Amino acid sequence: MDLTVVIAPDSFKGSLPAVAVAEAIAKGWRAERPRDTLVLFPQADGGEGTLDAIEASSPLAVRHAVVDVTGPDGRPTPGEWLELPGGIAVVELAQSSGLPLMAAPDALGATTRGLGEVIRAALGAGATALVIGLGGSASTDAASGALMALGLRLLDGRGQPITDGGGALATIAGIDRMGLVHPSAVTLLTDVDAPLLGRLGAAAVFGPQKGATPAQVVELDAALAHFAAMFGGDPDAPGAGAAGGAGWGFATAWGATIVPGADYVAELGGVGAVIQAADLLLTGEGRFDAQSLGGKVVGQLIRRAVPCGVRVGVIAGQVDIDIDIGTGTGTGTDTDIDVWTTSLTELAGSIEAAMKEPARWLRIAGAQAARELVGV
Repeated sequence: MDLTVVIAPDSFKGSLPAVAVAEAIAKGWRAERPRDTLVLFPQADGGEGTLDAIEASSPLAVRHAVVDVTGPDGRPTPGEWLELPGGIAVVELAQSSGLPLMAAPDALGATTRGLGEVIRAALGAGATALVIGLGGSASTDAASGALMALGLRLLDGRGQPITDGGGALATIAGIDRMGLVHPSAVTLLTDVDAPLLGRLGAAAVFGPQKGATPAQVVELDAALAHFAAMFGGDPDAPGAGAAGGAGWGFATAWGATIVPGADYVAELGGVGAVIQAADLLLTGEGRFDAQSLGGKVVGQLIRRAVPCGVRVGVIAGQVDIDIDIGTGTGTGTDTDIDVWTTSLTELAGSIEAAMKEPARWLRIAGAQAARELVGV
């Protein structure tokens, strides 16, 4: 019997974008079952690959380049934004201000200024509303760099603009909002619900991933608290701590709405209806673990598929979750899901081998999925 298979992976961060992941899995599946109908729906949750995923699901989207914006460490880097019908511009923080763009970690000095420059270019081209993907940031500056590029003035005790970076937020003595541009509507896409401050906040949870030492985490948290005390807003709102506090920064400056990025991208492309009509869903990401079930692409797609009786397969770079491969038998409420999994690391023999040739191992995994999930 010929089947309809939806292939809807997230990107394998630092390895392959979601579009390339979906295509590689599809090649492997077709090698075993060439008569099946494959529907490719690359996904994202607001982080790396969000522009690609939205572009793939939006036939009228137009991509625009912005030459030489300010990278997170001050070096120039190319910028991009996506134009959607209705005057909507989609921008991705990771694309212009992401951690992989850093020559070396700089937890106190990394900036989102480049993101603001991309937004300014989009607004200058006629966009009136923004969708901002938050994820993969190099900085803990609460979007201060981006907002300063958009006209917000953060002044030190001498009345001079502060320097970029989260560490400099502690030097703010005055705020001038008069020149800040104001889009008509701003939607923030994220996959975390962290608050801005404290042990679960932007600095404590995500700072070490950006190179922050324990002492720098304390310094950044205090600097964010100082900024929040002066700028206002709700530092305890779910998602305020996303992307180094950018969730709070944009929400405070513009009244932006924070939404789950995985759901937004899925609904924009209508993937839910496609999954309901399918026989099987194949999804995947770089690492499939307990966090995957907490708002990330793979977990959200599983929750859409399982109630519809659609069988689910997960192809991941690494699998670290208590599910018996091939049986879908888990322990615990969140992991009792009917899912087949395979790991590129196990197929390739090591993480290094899997990352060296990810497309090859994804093709092999796609073929394995066809054999073990359905048969040939």
